[in-house]
Amino acid sequence: MDVVLIINNYIYIKNYRKNLNNSYTTKRLSVQFGRYTIARVLEHMATGSSRLRLRDLQAFDDTKAGVKGLVDAGVTTVPAIFHHRPDPVPVANPSDVEDAVFPVIDLADVDRDRVVVQVRAAAETVGFFQVVNHGIPGELMDETLSAVRRFHEQPAEAKRPYYTRDQTRRVRYHSNFDLFQSPAANWRDTLFLEMSQEGPATPEEMPAACRGALADYLAAVPRLGAIMSELLSEALGLPAGYLGKDVGCLDGLIVGAHYYPACPEPHLTLGTTRHSDPCFLTLLLQDTAMGGLQVLLERQWVDVPPLAGALVVNIGDLLQLVSNDRLKSVEHRVVASGVGSRVSVACLFRPQYTSTRAYGPLVTASGSDDTRLPLPAYRSTTTAEFMAYYNSKGLDGRSALDHFRLPPPPISTPSTSADSASFP
Repeated sequence: MDVVLIINNYIYIKNYRKNLNNSYTTKRLSVQFGRYTIARVLEHMATGSSRLRLRDLQAFDDTKAGVKGLVDAGVTTVPAIFHHRPDPVPVANPSDVEDAVFPVIDLADVDRDRVVVQVRAAAETVGFFQVVNHGIPGELMDETLSAVRRFHEQPAEAKRPYYTRDQTRRVRYHSNFDLFQSPAANWRDTLFLEMSQEGPATPEEMPAACRGALADYLAAVPRLGAIMSELLSEALGLPAGYLGKDVGCLDGLIVGAHYYPACPEPHLTLGTTRHSDPCFLTLLLQDTAMGGLQVLLERQWVDVPPLAGALVVNIGDLLQLVSNDRLKSVEHRVVASGVGSRVSVACLFRPQYTSTRAYGPLVTASGSDDTRLPLPAYRSTTTAEFMAYYNSKGLDGRSALDHFRLPPPPISTPSTSADSASFP
């Protein structure tokens, strides 16, 4: 049991141990942030009372130190605001999972048709796959992960100037974008970078601790995004440039450089709650030493095995919407770990959250004996509307797509709709 005391602005955490002498150790920490000390945050968080939850959340946010600040303060129990309800969905035994569940696709394969078939098969079923020989050097990938770790493991004072919840800021650092909306906070801090075509974050705006490698990596990502967009267009039977140029899937890029500190009680919380991504496409660079990414398949959580030199690709909500459910945006999560910290860099392709361009399902009768066009599964929406809804609900375990799904039509309803657009 931890008892937190504040004496003359110093933090004392007494760790009681069950032993013959009933003794305890006392750790003094001279850490104070803003209006709240870490000790007061821990003191407030000790109760699970709903009456105090908002105050606890605000107290935690006011430290501007994130989850890493709690760990640095010596917390040995997970505060109540991070407690998640037990998940009834079982975790699949790795020995029972076939290696081909998340295929590894070689982008250097000279047989393009074969690559398109592999991409289509994965995107239409599990929604996740890994790519190798993708054009981004392994050394740069390693340097990028090290740079992200370096930023997050700085003293809180060095990170605090970037701490904000103002989404108009192109570079922002905080813990849990949905801190005040989600049922439970996640054991994670994030550095966000907006890389929109209209005004991307410049290297000079990026924190000095991670500027060089991260800027170089983000300069290489759009080229890979274009390759994947072309392959997915062809997988849908469209011209290679359709999704990227005509639909605008690559018009913006949001980057989340995540840090998951080691957790004293990983069974009580999550690194990231189950969710699907609010974008067209995600390219994920993950820490190959730690793992932790799990995908929901057939009512089981399945580990995505880390693979050196590979990038994880997954379909986002907007691409499932635009493809009219042909491509799958599958729910996934990150589990907390008690043995070490994890870093990852998620690059989400989507227009700026303020974009008012409308997106609706693209439908085609290609390959069907029925000459009628299939009905759209979703109503049209804009990035602004989609992101407003996604952010307002937070990571609550529900797919944002359900909000935009159209009800099943009566049998007599004609099979064409003004809310759909046919493929050329």
